[in-house]
Amino acid sequence: MNKPSILVVEDDVPVRCLITTTLKAHGYKYLTASNGETAIMMTTSHNPDIMLLDLGLPDIDGIEVIRSVRTWSNLPIIVLSARSEDSDKIEALDNGADDYLTKPFSVDELLARLRVTQRRLNLLASDGINSPVFVNGPLKIDFSAGCVWLSENELHLTPIEYKLLCVLAHNVGKVLTHTSLTQKVWGSTQENDIASLRVYMASLRKKLERYPDAPHLIQTHVGVGYRMLRAENDEA
Repeated sequence: MNKPSILVVEDDVPVRCLITTTLKAHGYKYLTASNGETAIMMTTSHNPDIMLLDLGLPDIDGIEVIRSVRTWSNLPIIVLSARSEDSDKIEALDNGADDYLTKPFSVDELLARLRVTQRRLNLLASDGINSPVFVNGPLKIDFSAGCVWLSENELHLTPIEYKLLCVLAHNVGKVLTHTSLTQKVWGSTQENDIASLRVYMASLRKKLERYPDAPHLIQTHVGVGYRMLRAENDEA
């Protein structure tokens, strides 16, 4: 499995050195940028596979980098930031970031997030997202038939539960905020929609985890949103 190329956008020299040393030790190719404008230019000129992005840059805020890149590119962006408030995470994710890691972070956690992102890239490369059938471990969704199976057992989902599951499946490995989910499912972001989201998500998770050998496929990011995990036994 080829390692993706990574653009490290970080102005703090010790932190940048820690990240690049870790990447080099684990066989990743990488580029570095110390400010937002350089990061944007390098994204167009070098076409990296993944961006690791600090938000507190010396020239422009990292959120502006995300917004700019998202006008032409879907490359995965993992935010590495000292901003730990839920509102900061939600703002970054709503503007197009794929993941958010709060400083200080462990090297092992950073590598784990990169592996998750690489699995998502591999899935996209194999055209799995556009396939009429989505498979994630024991979970199978037939989009054309509107049917869902778990370990060969058909699940009976409500229309809202099915729509939520499909949105998560089309973004497997990516954190989706409450706002983005309610917008996709209900077309609005009212407070009562977020309350309904929690109810439907609890019901969906209960159905997905009713079998003893069923993996925990949906991860909750408290105060932020949800993510469908890639099943460990699925190499797609």
